[in-house]
Amino acid sequence: MRYRLGQRVRVRNAPSVGHVRTPGYVKGKTGRVERVHGVFGDPESLAYGGDGLPGQPLYLVGFEQREVWSGYAGGACDRVYVDVYEHWPEEAP
Repeated sequence: MRYRLGQRVRVRNAPSVGHVRTPGYVKGKTGRVERVHGVFGDPESLAYGGDGLPGQPLYLVGFEQREVWSGYAGGACDRVYVDVYEHWPEEAP
């Protein structure tokens, strides 16, 4: 596992072609690792008949709503949680 609980990560803002499990609205956004779910087959490989190997750790990442949605008018503590496979995040300052 590359990331630890509480660590700040930024989801890579890389173009994606085909089937990906990382929602576009969190690309380029920074959040915190809230939970490590475990290691699972790579869904981006499995979607095209691959074997899903190597397995990818899956993290629950929490983002402040204000970080995700420009002009968000809700509460400062409001968060959105997204499952992100390890090949999408990178360390954030």
